Amino acid sequence: MSCSVILKLPVRICAPMAVVFGLAAGPALSAPAHKAASTATPALDAAALAVRADLKSVGATRFTAPDYKPGTVRHMVMFTFRPGTTPAQRAEVTRRFVALASLSRRPDGKPVVSSIETGAQSSGENSDLGLEQGYLVTFQSEGDRNFYVGRPIVTDVNCFDPAHDTFKTFAGPYLANVVVFDFSPEAAATP
Repeated sequence: MSCSVILKLPVRICAPMAVVFGLAAGPALSAPAHKAASTATPALDAAALAVRADLKSVGATRFTAPDYKPGTVRHMVMFTFRPGTTPAQRAEVTRRFVALASLSRRPDGKPVVSSIETGAQSSGENSDLGLEQGYLVTFQSEGDRNFYVGRPIVTDVNCFDPAHDTFKTFAGPYLANVVVFDFSPEAAATP
């Protein structure tokens, strides 16, 4: 069974992502002050359980291999910044996120990310749930996506992207909410 969603978080960040983004730790140097995130571990949804079962059945090395489940994977990430985060800090978070397009590499130097797009929320539909900045990361396989995402899914340090892991540590203190939704395009429509 193919599962293309790694995490689908509610607007309030769950504890595993709080750990991933460093929200449970104290603020980084010059990061805005904030309250500690909840330490309660939420129940995993069906997609998260399926991904973890997939990892367990094939092992981390295969699960993160570039040829594991080939095909386009879209990784949508949306942030709400903490109150007090300055425009310069927001810009630096976005600069570092976009830089992952060239920094995210496998140990052999091959790139993991096909592309990263970003933009500020601009819909007038009043359905943004307070999310402010969106990112669309594209991969050529589930293995590339799995390698990039790393923790909390993949914990073997030889099987996840250290650049993305470093970014999560940097960005965490600036983020109030994070939503992640992955999918493999099933159908495209053109006029």
